[in-house]
Amino acid sequence: MPVIMGTAGHIDHGKTTLVKALTGIDCDRLSEEKKRGITIELGFAHLDLGGDERVGIVDVPGHEKFVKNMVAGAAGVDFVTLVIAADEGIMPQTREHLEICQLLGVTTGLVAVTKVDMVDEEWLEMVLEEVAAYLEPTFLGGAPIVPVSAHTGQGLDDLKQAIAGLLAEFSPKRRSDLFRIPVDRVFTMKGHGTVITGTMVSGSVSLGENVTLYPGGLQSKVRGLQSHGQTVEQALAGRRTAVNLAGLEVDDIRRGDVLARPGTLFPSEVWDLELTVLESSRLPLKHRREIHFHHGAREVLARIHLLDREEVAPGETVVCQVRFKEPLAGVYGDRVVLRSFSPLRAFAGGRIICPAGHKVKRFSDTVEVVRRLTDDAPEVVAATQLELAGPEGLTFEELLTMTNQESKALEKTLGVLGGRQQAVLFDKETRRYAGGELVQSLADGLLAHLDAFHKKDSMKPGVQRGELESSWGRGLPPKLFHFILEKLLKRGDVVAEQDILRLKDHKVSLASDQAKVRETILTAYRDGGFTPPNLKDVLEPLNMDSRQAMPVLKLLQDQGELVRVKDDMYYHRPALEDIRERMVGFFADNQEMSAPDFKDLTGLSRKYLIPVLEYFDKEKITVRVGDVRHLRKRS
Repeated sequence: MPVIMGTAGHIDHGKTTLVKALTGIDCDRLSEEKKRGITIELGFAHLDLGGDERVGIVDVPGHEKFVKNMVAGAAGVDFVTLVIAADEGIMPQTREHLEICQLLGVTTGLVAVTKVDMVDEEWLEMVLEEVAAYLEPTFLGGAPIVPVSAHTGQGLDDLKQAIAGLLAEFSPKRRSDLFRIPVDRVFTMKGHGTVITGTMVSGSVSLGENVTLYPGGLQSKVRGLQSHGQTVEQALAGRRTAVNLAGLEVDDIRRGDVLARPGTLFPSEVWDLELTVLESSRLPLKHRREIHFHHGAREVLARIHLLDREEVAPGETVVCQVRFKEPLAGVYGDRVVLRSFSPLRAFAGGRIICPAGHKVKRFSDTVEVVRRLTDDAPEVVAATQLELAGPEGLTFEELLTMTNQESKALEKTLGVLGGRQQAVLFDKETRRYAGGELVQSLADGLLAHLDAFHKKDSMKPGVQRGELESSWGRGLPPKLFHFILEKLLKRGDVVAEQDILRLKDHKVSLASDQAKVRETILTAYRDGGFTPPNLKDVLEPLNMDSRQAMPVLKLLQDQGELVRVKDDMYYHRPALEDIRERMVGFFADNQEMSAPDFKDLTGLSRKYLIPVLEYFDKEKITVRVGDVRHLRKRS
């Protein structure tokens, strides 16, 4: 399996010289580096250990002014070789580099004690004991410590054997389905165009693939690939990779941009973190403190927002939020490092637990929900991310970055959560999920809304679907609203009668006086037949006006008893249906019908004749052409 080794250590302890002695590659490529004799930028090499075993090497600068470059390089390494000069021993950047590796989640490595040709055996023995004692409580406790000299070659074979032995027991875990390269270099090659380089932290990429640069979203295509200096058609995770990009200029790309496939990363201005302040930090981390924030190869200014306290003491671990001025693209579990302004040194670090966070109210119940993301159980993480996402939910692609699970593993996880009613697929087209508890809560809320609607106006048979969506469903994704409604309809809790929705047990109920009004109005229009009475005449004995009678009139319309032809003119439905049937029968033998024809057919006076004809026009039963009407053809 491809593996990346990083160097670490104080300035002038011989990191770059050691890499050259091991590989034959000089990592100091800048003229200023050669002139000053110090490493400023990241350097890259590879070490062949025989057979197909090749180790990529990232050589980092040791000077305190270039620690930000060191962090960018160390972010992609699998194990570290800590370089300590025998003539100086442990120095400030030895300590800081070791702490940075610890914050970045590096868990294994070895130690090269260099420049042994410059000290006597007694001194070397003392330095070796000092180094072993210092490293004992760290992740390098018990790691191989190899004395070497890049100038004489002493110990180089032993160091290679130590690296090979470490690789034999080391198997880094990398995702195979999420291609990502944090860009640490960008340049132009004559005849080729723009090239980016970086350590591929996961996935793979092939010639001709479409790719995207995040967070900006610039699109490109892979024109060429090199891995460890060799031209390849496919590059794999764990290797130093150079990608020739089509259609982009050098100025379009910045260090720290992430190359990935389109639609696989989701930049955000807020991340949730699990953060630890180093015990060596001189000061606590306070709420809203501005810091240098490092993720992958990117360094930005950011502000820390503590959620459940005012400060974090050295040695403490908390969940918190980091907020950026512009979006960054991350993945659950990615490691981050915080550096202070004064002194300019690493003092805290940790991992992303939500790379698309929402602003959380401090000291609220939501803080405990965020804290659950520190649980490494896949089901807990996925369910919690859905809970925090709220009604918008998360797509399958978003969940891949929010859980850092492989596609097949995530499908299994969502299957388990679906069985527990903790995850609900409410939009199959976009594969968007919502938290099961939220969906149930919304379903209960819809039922409660309908119940309140019925109680407020018991004479109405229900609420129109569109009205329900624009009132109760306002702010919900339309697909989620329809999913919840269909669920309740299928379950029988809600009944649909055409476009009217009601609770299954709801029945229109009238007070005794309202029932009397209903019966009086209905009788008057039933008896009126083709010539219904004036509404005012019907209501006068009841001491009511049309406004007061409107709820009962609306109920009679909803129940299909009355039809409103115009303004205050109503017909008993069977009477109007009789007129319609006569008219349709007339058109069976005639192509057109005039107003006098309609009068002869129905016996209606002009008071009723014109409104009824216009009603049939409005209902698209007839169509008026000049002074005659035709039966509208059904499409």
